[in-house]
Amino acid sequence: MPLRTIIRNCVYYWTFSAWLAFYINHPLYTPPCKSSIIQTDHSVPQRDLQSLLNSLYAAYGDMQVNYALAIFVLCEAGNFSIHVALNNLKAGGGPKCRKFPRPTKNPFTWLFFLVSCPNYTYEVGAWASFSVMTQCLPVALFTFFGLIQMTIWANGKHKAYTREFKDYPHLRMPIIPLLL
Repeated sequence: MPLRTIIRNCVYYWTFSAWLAFYINHPLYTPPCKSSIIQTDHSVPQRDLQSLLNSLYAAYGDMQVNYALAIFVLCEAGNFSIHVALNNLKAGGGPKCRKFPRPTKNPFTWLFFLVSCPNYTYEVGAWASFSVMTQCLPVALFTFFGLIQMTIWANGKHKAYTREFKDYPHLRMPIIPLLL
């Protein structure tokens, strides 16, 4: 990788990570389970309603964080599995034997049936779930810009695969199944 690319990537990731960390670790940051607490006046008849609504909103916030965390972990496991499959593809035939990636027995690699670059799909899924977990605008912007950049890379790889391999599956999309 050229030095200019390494420096550009480091500046991009370090700047965004500092911005994300500032908002997520800020003392005024409230996680989703605490940001939706309803404030009403403290009259006696509404206290029961207020406590009921607050417990419902707190449960929804916890559920949102827990589901997003589960999706995040699954996407990271899928990303790891794809990287292992791609590494095994390189090691399998040496530099002269070129093959395009195919699904293996690992269920996380079955995304190769639908997309050319499932590692990018899993990466965007992980960041999208992190955006849902934190409900933080800078995280959502980082996810959006990451999606744009990874879509550009995935389109390039997809075009290279279709040019190089005549038997490349035509139903595969670059990054998002059945869409993009």
